[in-house]
Amino acid sequence: MLDLELLKTLVCVVDEGSFTRAGDRVHRTQSTVSQQVRRLEELVGRTLLMRDRTGNQVTATEHGELLTQYARRLIALSQEAQDALASDVWRTPIRIGVPEDFDAKRMAAILSGFVKARPEARLETVAGMSADLHSKLSGGEIEIALVKREPGSGPCLASWPEALVWVRGRMVEVPPEEGEPVPLALFPQGCVYRKRAIRSLDHSKRSWRVAFGSHSLTGIQAAVASGLGITVLPTTAVLPEHSVCFDLPRLPPTELALVSAGGAMNAVQSALVDFLREAIPV
Repeated sequence: MLDLELLKTLVCVVDEGSFTRAGDRVHRTQSTVSQQVRRLEELVGRTLLMRDRTGNQVTATEHGELLTQYARRLIALSQEAQDALASDVWRTPIRIGVPEDFDAKRMAAILSGFVKARPEARLETVAGMSADLHSKLSGGEIEIALVKREPGSGPCLASWPEALVWVRGRMVEVPPEEGEPVPLALFPQGCVYRKRAIRSLDHSKRSWRVAFGSHSLTGIQAAVASGLGITVLPTTAVLPEHSVCFDLPRLPPTELALVSAGGAMNAVQSALVDFLREAIPV
């Protein structure tokens, strides 16, 4: 096995081109540096360095150049391992799931604020529908998730009520009760907003049809603004290009919840939870 200290000496001599200057750099005598190089040459069975005729200048042989390249990589990898082990954050990254139907710009700003406050943290963010995020939590793919759900439907680290409204484009009229079906712009099956919209219309015996579908909040917002359909959104996601519909059934609130995979969290994971508790209130 190659000794890292011997490899460091080799790199130093190659960089300095002199045993004497290398010794000054590592605070060792010239003879000690020479002995270390000889030990390394014995280990690999190759001549690694050559002196010029004056004996003052040292250059690497072909094998010396090759080993020096590997030595630099091994030294760098060793330092990387030491840095990783020195911090729990780097050893255990924070993996968080965020809902696909959450305002991406707002979420990015929130997470960016946390990274600035805790520069030692390394976040890995996964976006998906809330049902998918629950599966990732169960599978150990993420440690924390922000999900949309029915209020009080399970344990959580924090929760916020989400007021919901019907939203249409500014120039769009809602069909009368006895008229055409209400055209809906909806998220996929499993989305709590979709369930609210359909249940509300079914309960009031209003006919409806799916006019547009998307996983993306941006896609739904754009479809509504352009008049392709009407949808259900939290009040925080209503855009200036939208109008709130007051002639459709009132909607009970949903819940935005911060949940974990269970078990103890490290200090930085706990700090992220505390940060989100303060930053997310809707």
